[in-house]
Amino acid sequence: MTKESNIVKPYKKAESGKKEQVADMFNNISKTYDVLNRTLSLRIDVIWRKKAIKTLQDSKPQFLLDVATGTGDFALQAIKTLKPQKVIGVDISEGMLKVAKEKIKSQNLEDIFQVQWGDSEQLPFDDARFDAVTVAFGVRNFENLKNGLSEIQRVLKPEGKVIILEFSNPKKFPIKQLYGFYSKTIIPTLGKLISKDARAYSYLPESVEQFPDGENFAEVMKEAGFSKTIIRPQTFGICTIYEGYK
Repeated sequence: MTKESNIVKPYKKAESGKKEQVADMFNNISKTYDVLNRTLSLRIDVIWRKKAIKTLQDSKPQFLLDVATGTGDFALQAIKTLKPQKVIGVDISEGMLKVAKEKIKSQNLEDIFQVQWGDSEQLPFDDARFDAVTVAFGVRNFENLKNGLSEIQRVLKPEGKVIILEFSNPKKFPIKQLYGFYSKTIIPTLGKLISKDARAYSYLPESVEQFPDGENFAEVMKEAGFSKTIIRPQTFGICTIYEGYK
């Protein structure tokens, strides 16, 4: 059994599919999501986002799609760094989209950045529409990873690029052991205290552990139709930036 086929769901006892459970989970934690992200990552997630977006600077994309946009942080960083004409964000969590809309309004970005409900495996856009697609900490939540990546490939223009930022599993001692303890003990405890959702932050390390990271993920991207993938591990392999080319 491959990691991709061993599907991890947020709520193990629920009978609904992963997609529905992920939407429910993010609805439950949407109000505390940003605070927890900054706290649990010691704000390193901000650095990761900046580095990932900078990989798009040379191509100067004007029309961007941010898949699993959540509260919009990755797309907002793209707007700040790249100055695109238009960014569309899609997500299956109405709660997260509500937070994103509040940020967009507060920063007067309604003309540039729009968000809407959207399923990553059935993107509501025509073929070859976007110069670039971004995904931050979202692909491991796809119910079917290859289907989601194939949809991203479909909506990209020829020679377009996808930038994916995702957690990965450190391989070297002692980072592997330290990160394992932190992710399986500290993160669930703090997550439960702040978000009041006991399962949401236990699901995080479980989903990361089962995610086919590194070369395994690059192989899935190849199967989804990407011609080339560049792998850039970050912070001792805790996170990875993937660049995929159509």
